[in-house]
Amino acid sequence: MRTFHCSCGNKLFFENSFCVACSREVGWCPVCEGMHAMELDGKGGYTCTNKECGAHVVKCYNYSTYNVCNRMVETPAGQPHRFNQLCSYCQLTETIPDLSIEGNAQKWYDLEVAKRRLLYLLDELGLPYGSKAENFELPLSFDFKEDVEASPILGWIGLEKGEKVFTGHADGKITINLSEADPVEREKLRVSFGETHRTLIGHFRHEVGHYYWQLLVQNKDEEAYKAVFGDHENPSYSEAMDQYYKNGPKPNWQASYISAYATMHSWEDFAETWGTYLDMMAVLDTADNHDLLELPSDNLVDTQLEEMLARYADLSLKVNEVNRSLGLPDLLPETFSEPVVAKLSYIHRLIQRNRKKK
Repeated sequence: MRTFHCSCGNKLFFENSFCVACSREVGWCPVCEGMHAMELDGKGGYTCTNKECGAHVVKCYNYSTYNVCNRMVETPAGQPHRFNQLCSYCQLTETIPDLSIEGNAQKWYDLEVAKRRLLYLLDELGLPYGSKAENFELPLSFDFKEDVEASPILGWIGLEKGEKVFTGHADGKITINLSEADPVEREKLRVSFGETHRTLIGHFRHEVGHYYWQLLVQNKDEEAYKAVFGDHENPSYSEAMDQYYKNGPKPNWQASYISAYATMHSWEDFAETWGTYLDMMAVLDTADNHDLLELPSDNLVDTQLEEMLARYADLSLKVNEVNRSLGLPDLLPETFSEPVVAKLSYIHRLIQRNRKKK
């Protein structure tokens, strides 16, 4: 993750909506693709202060109305401002929480922050995705929903028995249960499932792994996939899930899998490994941009996986010791066995073959 600078010289971060030094409004400019201070243009819109840009923009509707976004939308020269437009990232969110419920606005904000970080990384890696409006091959979208308790009053909409929302992916739709945006509930689930980490961004990176399996592997690269991750058709997903929740993870799973949950089924192994790959890329990108290390290539995907793994392992040892000095859990807990490295290598090659050229 890069950092940027306000026109006053102060450093700007990815989540900023104003400069803490000079109080200027800031936003992500879609034209120069950076976080910059925005100047009012006298017509309700803004001008990007990046000297190499100067684009005419307006705030994303979710920025101006709900303050859950910080991205701008370009207004072509000579055209009137339209103030009800969503940015390209917010257009992908199809269901938002009920904002009449106390606390849901903050949960929605946290979900959108994690989603923006996901999409930023996908853009940095050049991974393809698109919306229904773009007629993309497998449209990507997001639902942020919460469980509905049973009530006879809801019979008129078919919810008299309530609704249980499961975090997951189906045909391009990523659904996140709103409870995952509650840090207390999320920590309870982390402890219950014996997980080292459980984060919103982790959910997004895992579920988008299922999305890319369907987009890049299904009916396109399945034989090569099976050679690394195993046969996803035998056992079936439902059979594998029943076995996992009945008997737990495979014995000695650390020798071949990135997590206990990865042992459940080939698809979960892919999604867990994909999520770990994105974790690594995000950490290395941030470390490189903050001068904590220097990668041999400006493009992460062009870097040899072996080189990235070595840099990641070295960085892990250092930051884990910093965390331990404060009594905190390891920041980067994974260790990569040879089978896991082979799975990461498959994903690395898959992305190299399918990325968009900038």
